[in-house]
Amino acid sequence: MPNSHVGSNTNAIALNDVRFSYTPGHPILRIPSLEVPSGRRIFLHGPSGSGKTTLLSLISGILTPQQGTVHVLGRDLTRLSPSARDTLRGSEIGYIFQSFNLIPYLTVRENIALPCHLHAERHKRITSSTLAEEVRRIATRLDIHANLDAPVTHLSTGQQQRVAIARAIIGSPALVIADEPTSSLDTDRRDAFLALLTEVIGETRATLLFVSHDRSLATHFDQTLSLPTINEATIQDAA
Repeated sequence: MPNSHVGSNTNAIALNDVRFSYTPGHPILRIPSLEVPSGRRIFLHGPSGSGKTTLLSLISGILTPQQGTVHVLGRDLTRLSPSARDTLRGSEIGYIFQSFNLIPYLTVRENIALPCHLHAERHKRITSSTLAEEVRRIATRLDIHANLDAPVTHLSTGQQQRVAIARAIIGSPALVIADEPTSSLDTDRRDAFLALLTEVIGETRATLLFVSHDRSLATHFDQTLSLPTINEATIQDAA
């Protein structure tokens, strides 16, 4: 799905001299330099307390650092207003949450379409002639088209995962963030989910940032981003 995005650039994510702390003098993150090339599949690993959630909040524009710059999709988030960061996040970033965060009182169809109703730029980038056709196209690709009119609460965990993927990728956001989406799955379901997610992301050409505490997942990705307890971020090629 070739689409033009805001601030298209070589790097989807670039952090420089970033310092962030909730308490003065006690930084949670100290990142001298971090670059994530566009179109890459990145695995973010780190133990509890190493700053993974904080880093995701910086990248998605929910938080801003006390020092340094955070460029996402060519835009310097530290120079944007909170409303501009909200717009960029909604238009250009798809998010898959650990608990999926599907809207329980909406149908599968309505959950998938939601980003396009909330963000005009997502709607403009659909490849079908109508939003309804686009929802069906993506749902068919993910084998949940038979459930489009069902409440999401009636779906199995595996089906809800597919709805979460569909909602994240509709409207072709340039960056997809997956925050511990496999933490409660057994090995077979986890591997099936990863295979499907990486295949679909490859088709949309989005950059994928996948967060997990499970180091064994690293081989599914192009690169590994490690956040050890010393809070110094380093990028390593995946084995």
